[in-house]
Amino acid sequence: MSIQHVALAGNIGAGKTSLTSMLTKHYGWDPLFEDANTNPYLSDFYNDMKRWAFNLQIYFLNSRYRQVLDIRKGDRTVVQDRTIYEDAYIFAPNLHEMGLMAERDFKNYIDLFHTMSSQVQGPDLLIYLKGSIPTLVDHIQARGRDYEGNMSLDYLKRLNQRYDHWIDGYNHGKLLIINIDEIDFINKQEDFGFIISKIEAEIGGLFSLL
Repeated sequence: MSIQHVALAGNIGAGKTSLTSMLTKHYGWDPLFEDANTNPYLSDFYNDMKRWAFNLQIYFLNSRYRQVLDIRKGDRTVVQDRTIYEDAYIFAPNLHEMGLMAERDFKNYIDLFHTMSSQVQGPDLLIYLKGSIPTLVDHIQARGRDYEGNMSLDYLKRLNQRYDHWIDGYNHGKLLIINIDEIDFINKQEDFGFIISKIEAEIGGLFSLL
């Protein structure tokens, strides 16, 4: 048996992109990053969430759908920065609840997600980076992205609550939860080693076959 698809999930500032890069280097996997730098809607969204929420979510949904299709077509192990499920179960419902996505747009989005998700399978292993609001804020401030400067604490809190609810009911494959409040895998090699040991314990001996 081989592992084809490893995915990282977590709130904004959890360290998904950093860990994706580190796992790529450690295992020789192929990375699939979230399209933050070239996303044509992201900056506009943080300046005017209500105007651009639907556009942004459709863009992410399409991007991640294509990523999953490509992963399963290939013969390499891929590590993906954020999953298609997070858009549908966390970000879009949160925007709708906050009054930032209209009812008809939300229903249209969810219908499209169900159509797409019925054609793909979940990752072989999902790694959830779980963090408190203070930890997430520290990470966000440290990376200094201009478009994230307008993000509110309430927005992050709402997302965290939805992440916890989603993870509690996650049933698409193997799940590994890493508490990022307790470790610093970016700056401490021993903490990164701890994550590696957890990954290999979860999967068993499968990675040694890659």
